[in-house]
Amino acid sequence: MTDIAATGRPDIVRPGAELRTVSAQNLRAHPARDHCLAPSRAVDRPAFGARYGRLFPDLPGLVVEPDALFSLGVEGGVCDASPTVGGPQVDAEGAAGWPMFGQFVAHDLTADRSPLTMHADVEGLRNARSPSIDLEPLYSSGPVAQPYLYQREDPAKLLLSPDGRDLARNSEGTALIGDPRNDVHVFMTQLHVLFAKLHNLLVARLREDGVRESELFDAARRAATWHYQWIVLRDFLPRLVGPDLVAALLSDGPRYFQPKDEPFVPLEFADAAYRYGHGQIRQSYQLSRGGPEYPLFPDLMGLGPCRVDSDVDLTLSFDVPGHEPAQRAPRIDGRLPASLIALPEAITGAVEVRAHRSLAVRDLERGGAAGLPSGEAVAEAIGVDPLSPDETGLDPAAFSAGTPLWLYILKEAQHRAGGERLGPVGGRIVGEVLVGLINADATAQRVVDPDWRPTLPSAQPGTFTMADVIALTG
Repeated sequence: MTDIAATGRPDIVRPGAELRTVSAQNLRAHPARDHCLAPSRAVDRPAFGARYGRLFPDLPGLVVEPDALFSLGVEGGVCDASPTVGGPQVDAEGAAGWPMFGQFVAHDLTADRSPLTMHADVEGLRNARSPSIDLEPLYSSGPVAQPYLYQREDPAKLLLSPDGRDLARNSEGTALIGDPRNDVHVFMTQLHVLFAKLHNLLVARLREDGVRESELFDAARRAATWHYQWIVLRDFLPRLVGPDLVAALLSDGPRYFQPKDEPFVPLEFADAAYRYGHGQIRQSYQLSRGGPEYPLFPDLMGLGPCRVDSDVDLTLSFDVPGHEPAQRAPRIDGRLPASLIALPEAITGAVEVRAHRSLAVRDLERGGAAGLPSGEAVAEAIGVDPLSPDETGLDPAAFSAGTPLWLYILKEAQHRAGGERLGPVGGRIVGEVLVGLINADATAQRVVDPDWRPTLPSAQPGTFTMADVIALTG
């Protein structure tokens, strides 16, 4: 018999070994507060990356001249939120941290390392992440395979900086984490630190409750992942797509995203709908109350210790009871701040075409290379009224065939949801994929133990929110 902890992950077992699960007898022997029912079998994860696919395979790809796409996303184009171009950003009701959390989830689901112009061949694309909402960038391959991510004296716990306020870093300042993208800017860094602290807190609680050391890492990982999944489905997603759609998806399941064999990430999600957050980045952020404001790039860029000498107060990013309201995200209107229209070279690498410094151009070009359908075509496919030309605001001569799906989803949010959340096309794609991927994960809370409720202390017993994570670990 081999402990799961000996392999570092609950889904990777040495050849010939038997998977050990937490039986009902073990649960009675160790009445741990945060012990979650273990899955009854090992789960096969893709060894060399998962696949991408299409949500609407029968819809033709939108064909637009590259120069027309570039014109939308460059400085001075319709996607430029510089105050001199289209007026200042307008605050939304939602807190500024939620688009960052969405990016954290994106890094958990997808890692596409292919060039921008090589997306048309879906079969040739590989996702370097397993298509599961399971904190893979946090845990990577576990303490045996990647011990440098874990504490040497207590390998059930994740390694952080000595003061616990930053990621562990090597002598050159590079973060020791499972996905370097989680150090791309200070907010991603702090979200990674936050969930590492949550895991370590669970290790301490489970150890206090008598869970065996050989089971401790996997028990804490499972509990942290289930609390995280709870936040994704019940705190994050209702804010993004609306509570009614979430309730319907949790009750009835997705209508369009129903993978028959292995789960996959649809390109309509990865290369369009789930890039909504680029349109919710503020021109500048305050890190501490009363402190100065900084643009996200280059001032708050990561990939090394933060360039700004300031602690990050996450109650300025998320609303937490007992604290003043957080900064707000801007309303979604199809525009990106100047710091994303002119990304630093440290983010983009050397580019031959200046337009590729713009994240809007990169989003538009990626959707075109993937052969994504127009937003109008997807709207008709799911039975909703498409936006009018006046609402998309594009040159009818250059975009007579339709609107690029990414931009359509941002404009739809503006005109169908007041810029506060995604509209019917964007909300349907994002909601179906996130719920569908959790439903397809044999280790997920909804599959293993549908009656489970969060066990960690919270402001409202029986549920768990990002505010609770911050209050617990702050």
